[in-house]
Amino acid sequence: MDITWVTERVALGGGIWNARNMEELAQGGVTHVLNMQIEFDDRPLAERHGIRVLWNPTDDDFLLKSPELLKRGVDFALEALDDPEARLYVHCAAGVHRAPMMTLAVLCAMEWKMEAAMALIETRRPAADFADVYVESVRRFLDSRVESEARNSE
Repeated sequence: MDITWVTERVALGGGIWNARNMEELAQGGVTHVLNMQIEFDDRPLAERHGIRVLWNPTDDDFLLKSPELLKRGVDFALEALDDPEARLYVHCAAGVHRAPMMTLAVLCAMEWKMEAAMALIETRRPAADFADVYVESVRRFLDSRVESEARNSE
């Protein structure tokens, strides 16, 4: 399996693709999978292991991603990580663009500073490539969260 643990509870990497790899994730303690790839839905592979999967299909097209797309993934991740025993695997097909983008959004939603989160991800997973448009997508998502929280506190 092409998996990189970024923190003790959050990993990112490439596609799962088959039952053997899903079993390996389950044996490694993964409880939740956030699948960003459009190419393959992991849900059928995860059922027998009791792993919860969010399929959040995303094209790797180097276009801005909507705040709603990132919010779906972040909400799933934060809900999962509320359980201290949960371990989250964020992936796309290769673990180079979409999964690092979503992992960045998750870490920033967990109060990490963007630059520190990017440095951690790049240090742990040198193959990660933060395309400018994907970083801008995360910035817009974070701005939308701040605006939403401000509206809700009024």
